[in-house]
Parts: sequence; structure tokens; C-alpha cells
Amino acid sequence: MNGKMTMKILMLNYEFPPIGGGAGNAHLALLRQYAQNQDLLVDVLASAPKPGLFTEQLSKNVTIHKVGLHKKHLHFWRRTEVLEWLMKATAHYRRLLRQNSYDVVHAFFGFPTAWLCYRTARMLPYIISLRGSDVPGQHARLKLDYKIIGPLVFKPIWRNASGLVACSRGLKKRALAFMPDAAIDVIPNGVDCERFRPAGDKERIASPQGTVRLLTVGRLSVTKRVDMLIDAVDILTGNGRRVRLTVVGGGSMEDRLRNIVQNRNLATIVEMTGRVKSDDMPEIYRQNDIFVGASMQEGMSNAMLEAMAAGLPIVTTRCEGVDELVADNGIVAQSASPQAIAEAVQLVCNTQTRRQMGLAARERAMQYSWASVAEQYVQLYNRILQKTEHN
Repeated sequence: MNGKMTMKILMLNYEFPPIGGGAGNAHLALLRQYAQNQDLLVDVLASAPKPGLFTEQLSKNVTIHKVGLHKKHLHFWRRTEVLEWLMKATAHYRRLLRQNSYDVVHAFFGFPTAWLCYRTARMLPYIISLRGSDVPGQHARLKLDYKIIGPLVFKPIWRNASGLVACSRGLKKRALAFMPDAAIDVIPNGVDCERFRPAGDKERIASPQGTVRLLTVGRLSVTKRVDMLIDAVDILTGNGRRVRLTVVGGGSMEDRLRNIVQNRNLATIVEMTGRVKSDDMPEIYRQNDIFVGASMQEGMSNAMLEAMAAGLPIVTTRCEGVDELVADNGIVAQSASPQAIAEAVQLVCNTQTRRQMGLAARERAMQYSWASVAEQYVQLYNRILQKTEHN
């Protein structure tokens, strides 16, 4: 560490609140832990939705530099916006390197973010936090991109990294299918169990006429398959089960999903809130009964962890991270179909089952702390720096 006691870290993320989804929120949660560690000095290069360069001081030792873009949607990236971030961020990245003697660069996402540190790998070691969409797989919108730039761009970036980290064992498995010889650590996401907690008896609002309140949270993209959840609710209602689905989030599929709800006359059963402030999310979890998901691809779902911390049972289709999070606290549907999801929800609707699974969900969530995540990353930084000094 250049003989210094303080470790100097440059972190990169092309998504950062309010832009993006789970990866940006996870990064911010990690920074809040770093802010409590005075042995770390951290600069962050991220993005902002409007043009300009903005600097925010999260704490005395954590500074966030945001490169402003012509962002149309906070949850959806156009290719032109990705290129705009790369071009603008490159200049600021080089400036930060000239002005500071960093020990390591930590990039969230293998592309486009890690492209910056790949180009300076001879000067400075870097690690990559693989998040999900940056790992070739079944992503509905990016399949062609994976085929074209995966071998030519992703693999060189990964090979030159001093460390690769997946946020779940499932994501590691997908990454190894793409590059079998990669050395990949697993550091899961965390959750703030004090902020996200079950509702007390006096806090909870009773559901009308015994209605079971379903909740899904996330970026509204094709990959999330929220339309499948709407189909499942339609099936449940047709079978006489009183349910209500709340869909929290925005994204490229929002207008289409609203049209589906309207055309099927489900407006009294399916509520789409749009984007919700982070401060409001704990209460939303507390006022629902079951968390439902149908994503075809994830790293590890932050929303699922938050729901578990709030004591919600989980009903989901199978994807990365699910095996680590769902056991006695929920049901993984037998197939990715509306009927299978509806059948799983029907099983969990039983009051006693919900209560038992909710207690198990809370207990399991408490195993995932951001303090532990931060400590694991700091240990990884130290291993890389020790290895660099010995070479």
C-alpha cells in the first residue's frame, strides 16, 4: 500500500442511486460501512442523471464523484448512454489517477465499468464485482451483446483483473460456464436488519376481508417477468383466492405492464406504484404478506433479502441466488409459469404457514450483514495488495 497505513481505494460504478437498481443500492450500503472505517480512504466515480460533474461527501473518508449524463430513464440504459458514460468517465478516471496514489480499483460490473481499469491494469490492480447483467446468460435484452462482445471484451477484462467476485454461488456458476478457468470469490449481498424489520402488532394494517397482500420489487425489465406474476394473480383470483399484488419499481416494461393490468380489468387487484423513495421501502415491506418474484436472471436479489428481513415468506421462480436464500422460508415454484407460481402462493397463503415461513425468513436474513460484506472485501483488497508487493 505504498508504505501507507491508510488504504486508498478508487471505486467505479456506472450505476449509482438514483440511477439503476440493486447494484447501485448494494454499492451505497457498502460505502456506508466503509465510512465507519477510518483506515480506508475511498473515492467513487459514478453517474448522475443530468449533465455536469457533481461531488458529494458521504463521510470524511468517502467522496463520490458523479459524471452527469443525458439520462432518459433512471432504470433503463440506452446504448448511447452507456457510451456517453464511458467517454465522460474515462477523462475523470484518468484525472483521479493523476491526482491520487490509489492502492486498488474496485469496479462494480465487468462492463462497461471495469473497461476503465482494464486499460490501466499495468499501473494499478483492480477487482470486479460481478452483479448479474454483466455475466453472459439468459438476459432477454442482452443475448446478442453477449455473443458479440463477450469473447472479445468480457474475457480480457476478467483475465486481467486481480480479483473477481460474484454476489452468489449461482452467479459464480454462470460465470464459470462462460469462462471455466476464472478464479472467482463469492461475497453475497447484505441487508440492514434494523431498517428492514417485521411490523409490530400495532404497526400492521389489517388486510380487508382476509386479502393476502403480495409484493414484488425491482426494475421493470423483460428479465423480471412481472407479467407472469400478473397472470398468476389472475389465476388465483379466478380460483376464488382473495389476493392483491403491489408492483414497486419503474423501467422499460412499466407502460406495457400498466396496459396489461388495464386491459384485463385488474386495476383493483394489481397496484403499480412506479418508482418509490428508498426511505419508504421498509414500511411497504411491513404492510405486505408474501414477496413474489419471477426473474429469469439475478445476481442475488437485494429486494428478496429486504423482504426476508421484514419477515415476508418468499415465492419465486428459480434463478441465481435463490438456493442460498430460500429454504424453509418460502417456496421455489416447480416451473417458471403462472400456474406454478399461483400454486406456490396458494400453499403459502395459509396463515400458520405464512407465520412460520416469515419467522424463518427473518432468521435467515440476519445471517447477511453489510458489516460482514465490507470485512470480506477489505480482506480481499489486502490479499491482492500483499500479492502485488511480492511480485
